[in-house]
Amino acid sequence: MRLFIAIQFSEKIKDELLDMQKNMKSMGVKGNYTSYENLHLTLAFIGEYNDADEVLDAMEEIAFDSFNLELEGVGCFRDLFWVGIKKNDELNQLVKALRKSLTDHGIPYDKKKFVPHITLIRRFTYKDGQAIPVRNAPNGYMKVTGISLMKSERGKSGMVYTELGFVSG
Repeated sequence: MRLFIAIQFSEKIKDELLDMQKNMKSMGVKGNYTSYENLHLTLAFIGEYNDADEVLDAMEEIAFDSFNLELEGVGCFRDLFWVGIKKNDELNQLVKALRKSLTDHGIPYDKKKFVPHITLIRRFTYKDGQAIPVRNAPNGYMKVTGISLMKSERGKSGMVYTELGFVSG
């Protein structure tokens, strides 16, 4: 099964992100918009791995306190449009501890540098390659109280993410 570890967003944050998506659609930005229920912040992408309990064990071994997370800015990675996360030492320490625990348990994960972002649109296009005019970047903050182990499956109308476990901070 295809797994990743993520922070699930509050309804308030997801509403802010949805408003941004609606604004972009109204400007004529085309692409694969992330569905409301799939908006999240990936901490570690594991990929194909069949032992969810082992991943949960690794997650439970890390200690962290709840912390605040704040949206900040927007950007693109090629044809992927994202909303950023304000620099956050607690978040970076959490990711570092999480990845160390995964390594200690022998669980493979994508070791790319952690760049906290929320994917809003994949494979976007806008008026023959023009830059997207962002009027208002979303803002908002929330208290992170835990992390989720997520399963990703392809459904009839896109990806379906299912929470397999939650570990409190």
